[in-house]
Amino acid sequence: MHSNVSVLYRKEVSSFFNSPVAYITLIVFLVINAWFFTSTFFLINESDLRTLFSVIPIFYLFFIPAITMGLIARERNSDTMELLTTIPISDSEIIIGKFLAALTLIGTALLFTLVHFFSLLIVGNNIDIGAIISGYLGLLIVGAAYAAVGTFSSTTTSNQIVAFLISFLVIFIFFILDKILIFVPGFLSSIFQYLSIDYHLSNISRGVIDSRNIIYLGSIIAFFLLLSIRTLEMRRWR
Repeated sequence: MHSNVSVLYRKEVSSFFNSPVAYITLIVFLVINAWFFTSTFFLINESDLRTLFSVIPIFYLFFIPAITMGLIARERNSDTMELLTTIPISDSEIIIGKFLAALTLIGTALLFTLVHFFSLLIVGNNIDIGAIISGYLGLLIVGAAYAAVGTFSSTTTSNQIVAFLISFLVIFIFFILDKILIFVPGFLSSIFQYLSIDYHLSNISRGVIDSRNIIYLGSIIAFFLLLSIRTLEMRRWR
């Protein structure tokens, strides 16, 4: 299993970085985040990574559906999925390999934003390095959760635009749940808050590594990856 996942992972990462779309998406991601990070510095001569940590989840709404929409849908559209299913590789290996490739691209994007962290180390004072590290950890785990959603969305259709829209919609629902609590009956507010991915990210970004946050995000990843495997199995035998 490990060798199959490794081969598929390398193939997918290679296809990502051989495509101009990946570079365009990364550049847009980095430019937007750099603008938000530096704008507060030039406007009020003050800057920290809290602005960055609040902006990246918003950009995830578009960035992650864009990089995951073709994971399976592209294979189906180009008829290469049939080739994949004829070689000795299981559906779970296909999903895991492609998911890890998408997570690598997300991790690469976050890695490039470390330039802001090093800039802060040079010009800043009293920097809470522990909170920054936990903030990046939270962003990576949330990125993994959204990538699992995007992987599932890509298994449901051969149309990449449709896969993008499905992924965006599901991620947006998770993102907005804790922002509509004012409209939710009181007895449901705690449930909506707990189901909000952004709520768990905000806890981790403050340096609070609570097992409940990790378990919830891990459950989201596992649920959508299992759903992806089952969907791929059903579509294979249809």
